[in-house]
Amino acid sequence: MDDPHLTQPLASFHGERPEAPPWFSRALLQTPERGFVTVDGAKIETLVWEPPQTPTRPALLLLHGSGAHAHWWSFIAPFLARGRRVVALSWSGMGGSDWRPSYSRALFRREAMVVAETTGLFDSGPPILVGHSFGARMALTLAAAHSEQFLAVVAVDPPVFAPDRQRPAGRGGREFKPHRVYPTFALAMARFRFAPVQPCANLFIADHIARLGLRELPDGEGWTWRFDSFLWRDIEREDPAPVLRAVKRPVALIRGGVSRLMLAEDAAYMMSLLAPGSPYFEIPEADHHVTIDQPLAFVAGLDGLLSNWPKAN
Repeated sequence: MDDPHLTQPLASFHGERPEAPPWFSRALLQTPERGFVTVDGAKIETLVWEPPQTPTRPALLLLHGSGAHAHWWSFIAPFLARGRRVVALSWSGMGGSDWRPSYSRALFRREAMVVAETTGLFDSGPPILVGHSFGARMALTLAAAHSEQFLAVVAVDPPVFAPDRQRPAGRGGREFKPHRVYPTFALAMARFRFAPVQPCANLFIADHIARLGLRELPDGEGWTWRFDSFLWRDIEREDPAPVLRAVKRPVALIRGGVSRLMLAEDAAYMMSLLAPGSPYFEIPEADHHVTIDQPLAFVAGLDGLLSNWPKAN
């Protein structure tokens, strides 16, 4: 765990940006419209990418994982916004959204619904939910609770585990502490790492999401992370099986081919709970953070899937 390539992948850059390939720079030039919607007293950050022409394909709502933020999609969304509106949000307690005294899955569901309504995702018919990790679990929960309002769900490496790998329900006795404050931006960037810890070949992406995940404290006090370190204090773990069985819309599963979070046996278990014939494929050489490990392969796979799925009734 003390391997600096795993625990401090950006330390050697001392706060400077790594060199990025042209495709990445071009994608970031397609800047989204950034806004906020208020949900139960908290401002929720939204990013909206409009297609160059009139939308002809179902809109997408992109849901990021725990501790992340909407900009984890900012180099992916421009490729998906060809023919469709694409929206990403930052959950409360993360990214540019407000923190709350406490959080719940019901609150997160309301945030996603209000964002979808406010940004016009329902204007051209039911949108498709695309979620990574915790965002995938929330996408499934949304589809189970609001089945008529969404067209389908694409779950990307969700934390769904086979019965013999599941942790017991409850909070698990975790200890929560405030974030450290780093005196300089470079020191803060040096402490970035993925959770769960994994290697990263695309350090230009790690740099992009890390610098947008930091905030400077007032009066020059230093730098710290944007997400609330007490986010999971009041949220209990839940069994995913009832949720998966309750989803009445088509569901596709995309797994990182070498994911250390969702193993092959976990994917097999999840598929056993979905309707027969549900799409499933793996992104080769991608660990849990699929969109960062293999971003272009992910775009190609997702775009190919959505070109002929779900089938019209």
